Amino acid sequence: MIINKLSVINYKNILQAEIACSAKMNCFFGNNGMGKTNLLDAVYYLSFTKSHLHTPDSQIIRDGEDMCIVQGTYLFENRTEDVFCAVRRGHHKVFKRNAKEYSRMSEHIGLLPLVMISPADAELISGGSEERRRFADMFLSQNDARYLNSLVLYNKAVLQRNALLKDKSSDYQTFDILEMQMEQYGQYVYAKRREMLDEITPLFNEYYALVSGQNELAGLKYNSQLADSDFVKSLRDSRAKDLVAGYTTFGTHKDDIEMTLGDKLIRRAGSQGQNKTFLIALKLAQFSLMVVKGMSQPILLLDDIFDKLDAERVERIIGLVSSDRFGQIFITDTNREYLDRIVKNLTHDYSLFRIENGRGL
Repeated sequence: MIINKLSVINYKNILQAEIACSAKMNCFFGNNGMGKTNLLDAVYYLSFTKSHLHTPDSQIIRDGEDMCIVQGTYLFENRTEDVFCAVRRGHHKVFKRNAKEYSRMSEHIGLLPLVMISPADAELISGGSEERRRFADMFLSQNDARYLNSLVLYNKAVLQRNALLKDKSSDYQTFDILEMQMEQYGQYVYAKRREMLDEITPLFNEYYALVSGQNELAGLKYNSQLADSDFVKSLRDSRAKDLVAGYTTFGTHKDDIEMTLGDKLIRRAGSQGQNKTFLIALKLAQFSLMVVKGMSQPILLLDDIFDKLDAERVERIIGLVSSDRFGQIFITDTNREYLDRIVKNLTHDYSLFRIENGRGL
């Protein structure tokens, strides 16, 4: 799968951009603040119906404008898909596939597989457990509709149980029903997250070694309260404590992915370069696992990935992204030298774009 044509109007600071995309490498260069990252975010938006930076829809519209439009034409092996999105102030956003509007945004997830690596990924290491759960959820939701549905229904049950807890309710029958729903949907979420970590870890180890060029031992571990507990019994046993706290303290919404370097958490032991290497390896492993799972080859978005890396790691990454193992790539950098070195090694088609004041030139 590739995106053949991208049209962006009034998305964040992008006034207007019409881009005929290369099937292999698309490089965007320019000074900071010119709109390079926002162009990649617009591509991400077309896949996930939301911003990679978690920007609310009300704030993605360019200042002083009434609405924004993002549109892409995608080529699969035997078909074309046109995806259109319009967000207007004070109105619900419109998302269309081949001119037909979706009734639910979740119906779109998975159609256009994509992996993005950006400076915002640093939150996976430094942020709370919700950031790492979001990483797992976004990956799994792209190729498993049952997972996305289970996650939505599980979270709905948690919210309803939390409402009872805040009201200090003694409606034990409703508690029982909600806890059985949490167990039903939460068990599937737990099983698929655990399976994903088992499958992605060897790929992650391979990429970490390739990028770092060292024998550093980096690791991933899935931590869950469900690993050695009976779900419903644990929820019932925690009711008294939860009534005091006012929220649900047990369940898959408390899961975490432990990220380590050696025998320590990387957020405590890793340098900036090691942290970035860890994140790049994790996202490239995600890409490879999506291919292994039989999905259409994802689009790869690389936003300012060379910052904080030494020259040797930069060279290894350039070698990787220039290889045939990846499909269509969009990459940004303020330093055109890196981009020139990438396209120099390519035997495939590529395009270079200069981004200035929210316009592609």
